[in-house]
Amino acid sequence: MSTFMAKAETVERKWYVLDAAGKPLGRTAATAAMLLRGKHKAEFTPHVDGGDFVIVINADKAVLTGKKLEQKYYRYHTGWVGGLKEVQYKTMMADKPEMAMELAVKGMLPKNTIGRKSATRLKVYTGENHNHQAQQPEAWVK
Repeated sequence: MSTFMAKAETVERKWYVLDAAGKPLGRTAATAAMLLRGKHKAEFTPHVDGGDFVIVINADKAVLTGKKLEQKYYRYHTGWVGGLKEVQYKTMMADKPEMAMELAVKGMLPKNTIGRKSATRLKVYTGENHNHQAQQPEAWVK
């Protein structure tokens, strides 16, 4: 009996909704990364992009535990001399909470073409409403 290898053409993608309200940012991001990668499926194959679409709602109500709001920073460099920029997570969660969720999920995906392609299937919204009702997403509860 040979090992089953999934093919990219035969992958069936489903849509899932994750509610981040009152849950830690990292826990929600880890669940989203698992769904985007397809690790919850029995036919998971590491070299095939077999993940699903993920809609994260209530990203503004996700919590950061401990003192992360004051002590954690998002740092990036513009490429110019002296161009190191940093944003405190307290400011980021107030202004752009969807960016904080996208950064957390992106950091948990593989750093290759499969990870970049998987990140495009992530949809993050600050409130309860999203515009993907036509895809009939299922609520992920686990």
